[in-house]
Amino acid sequence: MVEANDVEMKPADESSAASSPEAEVKKDPDLLTIEDIREQVKQLEKAVYGKDHRYAFRVLRCLANTRRKLNTNVLRRLVQGYYTHSAKERTALEAFIIDDNDMEIEIDSKPVPSPKLRPARSEKPLIPEVDAYLHLLVLLRLVDLGKAGEARECSDLLLIKLKAYNRRSLDLVAARCYFYYARAYELDNKLEQIRPNLYARLRTATLRNDCEGQAVLINCLLRNYLHYNLYDQADKLVSKSTFPETASNNEWARYLYYLGRIKAVQLNYSAAHTNLVQALRKAPQHAAIGFKQTVQKLTVTVELLLGDIPERSIFYQTTLKRSLAPYFQLTQAVRLGNLQMFLKVVEQFHAQFQQDRTYILIQRLRHNVIKTGLRAISSSYSKISLADAAKKLALDAPEDAEFIVAKVMNLMVLSITANSAITLVF
Repeated sequence: MVEANDVEMKPADESSAASSPEAEVKKDPDLLTIEDIREQVKQLEKAVYGKDHRYAFRVLRCLANTRRKLNTNVLRRLVQGYYTHSAKERTALEAFIIDDNDMEIEIDSKPVPSPKLRPARSEKPLIPEVDAYLHLLVLLRLVDLGKAGEARECSDLLLIKLKAYNRRSLDLVAARCYFYYARAYELDNKLEQIRPNLYARLRTATLRNDCEGQAVLINCLLRNYLHYNLYDQADKLVSKSTFPETASNNEWARYLYYLGRIKAVQLNYSAAHTNLVQALRKAPQHAAIGFKQTVQKLTVTVELLLGDIPERSIFYQTTLKRSLAPYFQLTQAVRLGNLQMFLKVVEQFHAQFQQDRTYILIQRLRHNVIKTGLRAISSSYSKISLADAAKKLALDAPEDAEFIVAKVMNLMVLSITANSAITLVF
C-alpha cells in the first residue's frame, strides 16, 4: 500500500514577503534601462571584436526606445559606472547631466543596487564605439530637455572625440552622432556655423568609403541650406555629390524629400512629385509620422500645382487628417476655382503654411484657381464681357482678367477669342 505524504505549503503572505525585495528590484525602471544599455554596450563590443556591423545596427535600431527611458539617474549611474579609467572624462560628462525638474526622489527609501558595469578600479579605457555611444545618450537627453546651449557644447566635445579616430567599426555610431551634432546647433539657431565642419567630415567620409556617414552628412548639409532658403547652393551640392546607393532607407527618404523641395521651388513639379512619392515609399510604415505628414503636405501642394486634385482618401487617414485639414480646404478652393475661398484659406492658415514652408508654392496656385474658374465660366457661358468675368472670378479690375485671359489664350488652355467689344467668346 502506498502512503500519501502531505506536502507542507507555505502561507501566501510568507512567500510573497520572501520574494518582495527581488520583485522590487526587477520592477525598478531605471535598473532595467541600465541593464538594457549594458547589453547594448556588449553588442557594440561584439561588433568591434567580431568585425560584424550587424550588432551595431541592432543597437542603433533600439536608440529611439532607449532615448525615451533616459533620465538623470540613469545617465549618472552609466557615467560613474563606465568612466572608471579617467576622472577627467567622467567629470566632463557629468557636467552635462542636468537634474530633471519633475523627478521625485524619496529620501527615506533604500537605494536600489546598481548593476556592476565595470571593475571599480579598471584602468582600461573604453573602446571609442562605446565612448561615443554613451556620450550620444547624454547629448540626446540635453536635446530632449531643450537645453540648446549645453547640447551644442556637448556635441562639440563629441565631434572632437570622433575626429581623433579612424576606425571602420565607428562609422555607424559616428553617422548618428553627426545628425544630432547638427540638430543641437539647429536648436541653438547657429546652424550656419557648422558648414565647414560638415564639409570636412563629408570629405573624410568619402575618402574612407563611409557610405552611412556620407548619406547623413549630405542630408545635414541639404537641411542646413534649406533652413536658410539657399536653394541654389543646395542644388549645387546635389549636382556635385553622389548619394551612396547603399545608404539606409531612412537616409534615402530624407534625401528624396530635400530633393523634392528643391525641384518644387525650381518649378520642376513633375520631378518634385516623383521624388516626394519615392520618399513616402522609403519612409517607415509604422513610425516617423511627423516626417510623413511633412512630406504629404508638400506632395499635395505640388499635385495642385501640376493641375491634379489629390485623392480624398489621403485627407481622411488617421495620422494625416488633422495635419492636412488646411490643405483639404485649399484643395476644395482650387477644385471649385473659387478665388475668394482660396484667398480666405490662405489668409486664415498663413502662419501654418509659413511654418510648413509651403507658402511660396501656395502663392503660385492663384493662377491655377483662376484658370479653373475660367474653365467653369466657359462651360456655362458662350459669351461674356471681361467686366462680368472679372466679377465672377473675384478679380480687382477687368484689366486683371484681360491679362489672365491673354495668358490662357497663349497657353491654349481654352478656346477663347476676344472681339472688339472686349467680350470673351468661348
